[in-house]
Amino acid sequence: MQKIGIFYGSDSSNTQNICQKVAKELGDVELFDVAKASKEDFMKFNNLILATPTYGHGDLQDDWDSFLDTLSEDDFSGKVVAFIGVGDQDTYNDTFCNGVSYLYHKAAKAKRIGQTANEGYYFDDTESLVDGKLIGLLLDEDNQEDLSDERITKWVAQIKNEFV
Repeated sequence: MQKIGIFYGSDSSNTQNICQKVAKELGDVELFDVAKASKEDFMKFNNLILATPTYGHGDLQDDWDSFLDTLSEDDFSGKVVAFIGVGDQDTYNDTFCNGVSYLYHKAAKAKRIGQTANEGYYFDDTESLVDGKLIGLLLDEDNQEDLSDERITKWVAQIKNEFV
């Protein structure tokens, strides 16, 4: 398996901490905060994990918003991409983890991996539910932090063999 690039946006460090846990479980990865990353950093990886929290009522994190503008859909061609979304399903139960859906849709030309079942969550609506599955690893560090480590371990085991 080729090296994996994990690109994340994080203001409160929750998403950064989650990405560090994922990186530790995966092994051969390089972490990038999108606030400091370049398109060149992104383009050198065929295997990617894209992670973002959701802000406000379903908005993408600001650093991601700026970084995503530097990428085209064609930049994802030939890449294998997994997604991590962080949100609050209690306070924002109608837009839970919507931020990561922006990344998912931008990566339409990639092989998108890591979909998960939505059992154990209690949101009302999310743009991150496609064909009955969550588009990646979705975590709620405010209300279900006690489930995060187990969800991370299970998800990493699932995606490990899907990367090239």
